[in-house]
Amino acid sequence: MRVSALCLLLSCLLNAALPARAAEPMSFIHPPPENASDKRHTYYWEILEAALQSNRSKYGDYKVMSYGTPMNFQRAAAEVEAGEKGRINIVSRATNLELEERLRAIPIPLDKGLLGYRMFLVMPETQTRLDKVQTLEELKQLTIGQASVWTDTKILGDNNFKLVLADNYEGLFQMLGVRRYDLFSRGAIEIHAEWLAHKDKIPGLAIEKKFVLAYPMPRYFFVPRNKDGEKMAERIEDGLRRLAKSGEFERRYQAYKKLVLADLDLSGRKVFRLTNTQLSDKAPPLTDKFWWDDLAAELAPSNRTGR
Repeated sequence: MRVSALCLLLSCLLNAALPARAAEPMSFIHPPPENASDKRHTYYWEILEAALQSNRSKYGDYKVMSYGTPMNFQRAAAEVEAGEKGRINIVSRATNLELEERLRAIPIPLDKGLLGYRMFLVMPETQTRLDKVQTLEELKQLTIGQASVWTDTKILGDNNFKLVLADNYEGLFQMLGVRRYDLFSRGAIEIHAEWLAHKDKIPGLAIEKKFVLAYPMPRYFFVPRNKDGEKMAERIEDGLRRLAKSGEFERRYQAYKKLVLADLDLSGRKVFRLTNTQLSDKAPPLTDKFWWDDLAAELAPSNRTGR
């Protein structure tokens, strides 16, 4: 008995003398771009890094990694939904009711609703038709190309637009080029970069000059609905709110907005505002001017020379 007690005491003393093993860094694995020219998500992963760095002293080290193989939105969401069996564990997506049921949302609008300002890629003859359009009902006579799994597809469908659906992001550009539909609805934050990436492959491709569709559509981070996902969500939300409090979120957002809107002429456009039937009560109130940007300065007619 004395020998056993002595061994136990020595074991306890030895363990106490050993340095504690450092906790494993929290890992955040996101999908890579769908193609080499796809820069739509760079800002979101940069702001994730900033949020995680802001609370490193509270939550410890972290790793943010891009998965090695491209995957479309449907596959990415399924991988996150798979939890610990999934190859990625975080996505940045426009929210909708179904997605919030499947995945754990962190309901902070990462781009202040900027993604919900929609413009069109068109072919030349379509712009000629649009020059005569005055009302929303007239606009609805044209067809809009969309991916079947996008949140915009649900919103536009609920607002009675005529949709032509596909499952391939790149294929939608080709379909527009061969006139399978009239309008390719894109976010103001992504349309210019997409036009640059595709204009040489699709001669005549242009950014429509007259209209904006607008609806409150926030982009959130989504993680798995499991214990690890809850820890991730807690840390991400804490970090984003720290950035908001310090002014860093606003600084990054304004720099991002300036970059993505720099080559667009928004002033004086006719804005058709639509309801978003996919917006849950998790979203910040639409009256909260910090989390929702109304683009009032950018859309004002007085900013446009000659108007």
